Amino acid sequence: MLIAGFPAGPWGTNCYVAATEAGAECVVVDPGKDAAPGVAEVIREHRLKPVAVLVTHGHIDHMWSVAPVAGTYDATAWIHPDDRDLLTDPLAGMSRESAAMLLGMPDERLEFAEPDDVRELADGVDLELAGLRFVVDHTPGHTPGSVTFRTPYDGDADVSEVMFSGDLLFEGSIGRTDLPGGDHPTMLRSLATKVLTLPDDIVVLPGHGGQTSIGRERATNPFLLELQDEGIAGRVTRGL
Repeated sequence: MLIAGFPAGPWGTNCYVAATEAGAECVVVDPGKDAAPGVAEVIREHRLKPVAVLVTHGHIDHMWSVAPVAGTYDATAWIHPDDRDLLTDPLAGMSRESAAMLLGMPDERLEFAEPDDVRELADGVDLELAGLRFVVDHTPGHTPGSVTFRTPYDGDADVSEVMFSGDLLFEGSIGRTDLPGGDHPTMLRSLATKVLTLPDDIVVLPGHGGQTSIGRERATNPFLLELQDEGIAGRVTRGL
């Protein structure tokens, strides 16, 4: 399996390209601002053909280049319906300060449109794309339509799956919930039901920062450690 990732744009958002091998079809995950040149470089280097663009959530730092990348390669864009509106109106998901900063930058064009082919994700769906299988988990909290994508990994016997976690889970932290559409109790519920239930050997490729694993975060992430306290976990699973 081939996975190439790189940080892009002013927010350092990780964009990933995944394929079964060099010379094959591929998927692009979260092409944010300034990600298109990096995607093109990975594609040239490994002789790949993008067939899908997967969006973990609709925030502008993850979807800025979705339409250009999907249009360039005639690829299908996949996003959860609860975040689909952000493809055309990403400022609706930003803080007032960030939106004002972007609107005040004369060199930026903030006209967004959906790609020609957009399909909607649902919780628990298996996607067969580019010879890879992705399990979609709906993980709201950071945004209403946040999802993660898990795919089996055959490059290491000690790793069962790779999870593209978006802004749900980071190395040592979790996603913020103070932006429009964010909800902290919902985030805790997503972590309790869609992260803490997973095997420790899953490698986590987050939307920002370095890679980690479920086991490492279960043992060291202060937010997950607190969540694993019996009283808190009980309240979360019962809906707080």
